[in-house]
Amino acid sequence: MEIFDITIVGAGPVGMFAAFYAGIRQAKTKLIDSLPQLGGQLTTLYPEKNIYDIPGFPIVKAADLVNNLEKQLRTFSHTYCLDEEVLELKQHEDYLELITNKESHYTKAVVLALGNGSFQPRRLMIDGAETFENHGIDYYITDLMKYAGKKVAIAGGGDSAIDWALMLEPIAAEVSIIHRRDNFRGHEHSVEKLKESSVNIYTPYLLTELTGEQDLEGVTLQKVKSDETITVGVDYLIVNYGFSSSLDHLKSWGLESTRQAILVESDMRTSIPGVYACGDITTYDGKVKLIATGMGEAPTAVNNALHYINPKNRTQPGHSTSLFPQK
Repeated sequence: MEIFDITIVGAGPVGMFAAFYAGIRQAKTKLIDSLPQLGGQLTTLYPEKNIYDIPGFPIVKAADLVNNLEKQLRTFSHTYCLDEEVLELKQHEDYLELITNKESHYTKAVVLALGNGSFQPRRLMIDGAETFENHGIDYYITDLMKYAGKKVAIAGGGDSAIDWALMLEPIAAEVSIIHRRDNFRGHEHSVEKLKESSVNIYTPYLLTELTGEQDLEGVTLQKVKSDETITVGVDYLIVNYGFSSSLDHLKSWGLESTRQAILVESDMRTSIPGVYACGDITTYDGKVKLIATGMGEAPTAVNNALHYINPKNRTQPGHSTSLFPQK
């Protein structure tokens, strides 16, 4: 039975950075994720999306950020268990056991970097929507050039919908954004850029009908609290209503949690001894859910996990220049 120092559950950007930092601390580290590749939601859902809130990067594409994190992570010979979902967490006297859909893993401490948990897109609930999936209706964007020269509509009013509209504007023949409210929920700067762009803005409108034979050809919109309808010709409809996630298993593990997050202390410890957490899966007073926040929490979780394993390990180990193996 091989016992690791730290096992990190979740291989999104925060989990990847936590694993890298664990390597700096020379911890024997394992990384488990339910997806078949590193990068979490950035890889699976938003590889082409630009990210603007990573320190030191005025703008970075999600796929490029993951590639850089992977290059950084490969500095160390960690163990990777991908396409493997953790189902149970058991406490033993001297170690913790993580039971997945494939096998059991043994570790002295756990760092949970689960993001928003297992997720599915919130789908368009109108007649014919399922028929047009992959025939004009998309819930993920993996290749921007797929939309080159096409008429594209985006349904949604948050930051992601606005970002996609602005990114597609110079690529697509025509871009429209459809939102059921007058006001968008995105950052003020992004909303301002949207209003100054050539994107067609339809607010407040609801999607009521889809038209087309094998492939989507148009959408019908109805103005909120009105009988007024309009038809917009499209080649693609990108539905950006967010994602529903499931974290139901956390309570069965014995973790103190809210409906959507794990409660942690300032040292990122959870209610289970030896189990720490970081990133969007955590909550505490004043929590701000950003990748940058999670990357700041990751070293705190790792350092305190190592201190839990061996109280002689300092929680303030010094700067990376003194920790990192010098060549």
